[in-house]
Amino acid sequence: MFESEFSLDEAIIHLNHAAVSPWPRCTVEAVKLFADENAALGSRHYPDWVKTEQDLKEQLRQLINAQSRSEIALLKNTSEALSTVAYGLSWKRGDNVVITSQEFPSNRIVWESLGKYGVETRLADLDRGDSPEAAVLASIDNDTRLVAVSSVQYGTGLRLDLERIGARCQERGILFCVDAIQSLGATEFDVQACQADFVMADAHKWMLGPEGIALFYCRSEVMERLDLKQYGWHMVEGLGNYDRRDWEIAASARRFECGSPNMTGVHALHASLSLLHGVGMPTVEKLVMENSAYLIEWLDRQANYQLITPREASRHAGIVTFAPLNDTPESLYARLVECNVLCAVRAGGVRFSPHFYTPREKLDQALRLLDS
Repeated sequence: MFESEFSLDEAIIHLNHAAVSPWPRCTVEAVKLFADENAALGSRHYPDWVKTEQDLKEQLRQLINAQSRSEIALLKNTSEALSTVAYGLSWKRGDNVVITSQEFPSNRIVWESLGKYGVETRLADLDRGDSPEAAVLASIDNDTRLVAVSSVQYGTGLRLDLERIGARCQERGILFCVDAIQSLGATEFDVQACQADFVMADAHKWMLGPEGIALFYCRSEVMERLDLKQYGWHMVEGLGNYDRRDWEIAASARRFECGSPNMTGVHALHASLSLLHGVGMPTVEKLVMENSAYLIEWLDRQANYQLITPREASRHAGIVTFAPLNDTPESLYARLVECNVLCAVRAGGVRFSPHFYTPREKLDQALRLLDS
């Protein structure tokens, strides 16, 4: 069973996968083997490393249901991928980008930085209107060039109906960009169903991988619309022909990978996704949602805590955020950390984010601490 893949110290109650996840055993072993091979043989088997890189892209394609592996690039992080979109598109004064009022700074600052070109960033208030999606769509007008949202909000844990937003963007010819860092590895994701043009996500949260490597999906039909700002040997057709004097940009998403890949990260993430695919994302999502529901049901029965995460099952994923009514979130967080509960302070409360493998007894230990 997958429980044996996780070897956290017994004293640790890890409820912080929305921040940085621990690695499973298979990932630790893959990195050790890669390091040992490098130490003993150097790059003797580099072609095998490249095959692992391509296998990883296929895993990511399957994870988001992209049409082709050629739409998948490996970048350093979500912020780099967002910047690739923001500074790849051509803007004109008066254009606007619609985001939400709850976005992580990565999905806010990059768009606000376009203000120097006369581009407006509009913040849709997700707490107003008939629904969060309605708030986003109400912010769109004839000058909206792009809508950029997180699939799950990092603070409140609110899960958006991406298909509804994507359908409207498609109708109006507006580009749709999804920061899926709080979804991928926790819940099923279908880039074709939500009609996203761009999707990005770091590996180090729910995908159980390392920092320093991230998915960047770019729909093939819009790839040519992104002007490149970085150039190098890795992003051209005829990869490996170093004596060739003429060159052309790769037709695939490899055009966004200007230089050498992070091979350590490639081997680590490949192992982590092998585990997730082995368990199956339907099973992973079911277990993640059960853990979230368990926490929400307990919190709903307490007089001393206020739930910040939406109660509706369709509105949450792996994040459960709550506020103490008789204390500050910061004080409660400090006491939890002293008791080895890994969590975070977000959105005016304390954020728990257990994964699919998190034992129920660990949740109970954390809840007993809240009760005391």
